[in-house]
This record gives sequence, C-alpha cells and structure tokens, in this order.
Amino acid sequence: MANEAVCIETPTIFERKTIAAGAVIPIGSIMQLSSDPNTISISDGDNVFGGIAWEESTATDEFTELVVAMNGTWDIKDSGAGMTLGNMCSVNGVNLVKTLIEADVVLGKAVGKVQETATAAEVVRVKVGSHF
Repeated sequence: MANEAVCIETPTIFERKTIAAGAVIPIGSIMQLSSDPNTISISDGDNVFGGIAWEESTATDEFTELVVAMNGTWDIKDSGAGMTLGNMCSVNGVNLVKTLIEADVVLGKAVGKVQETATAAEVVRVKVGSHF
C-alpha cells in the first residue's frame, strides 16, 4: 500500500469495525464504510469515511474486527487538486483526500478540516473529526 496517513497528534476516539477475514490493512490506511453492518475496507474512491486504521491486519490474520481512529491530526495526501487552509476534506481514492463538496456532507464523507494550504498531490495536515 502507499500514502498511508501519518499520525501527528494522537487520537482520543477509537471505534471497532468489522473487516473481511484475511484483509491486508496497513496502519494508517484511510478506511471507508463499505457495507452493513459497520463493515469497512481500504478507501478506493469517493466514499463514506470509516476511520483510520490504528492497527494492522495481514493476510494470515483470522480476526474480523479492526480498531480505527476517528479523530487526531494526520498528514494525508491530497488527491490532486490541492486544498485551502480551513477547507473540509473527504475521502477520494486509496489513502487520499479532496476538498469536501456540499452534497457529500449529508452522505457522511467528511474526514476533517485542512490545517494548511496544499498544492496538487501534496501531503497536507488534516484535523480528523473536526466536523463532528
């Protein structure tokens, strides 16, 4: 995997979510809610934010739950358009974020608030969960 989020300030809110047995999930992977009930997978597009993997899962693991961080401050890569300080951001690809559009707010796609301006495809500091 590439572009996993890097923790800058330790999160304080964690949730346990369901994953597929044997799923390969590196620490720092941005997760998406992929199905009911409460099941997550690594983000792969413009999807509902499901947290950031706080622990690793490997192909040989048999467990079906994973702890994810729901807040904290993280370095996350911009998906390519750049973002402006103070903008909200949303999931947009494998371990990527983009500027949140209004229509995505009600769909639960918000990740957090951008803490600095980023050029296209730059790593940007994101206050995750600051939209709650």
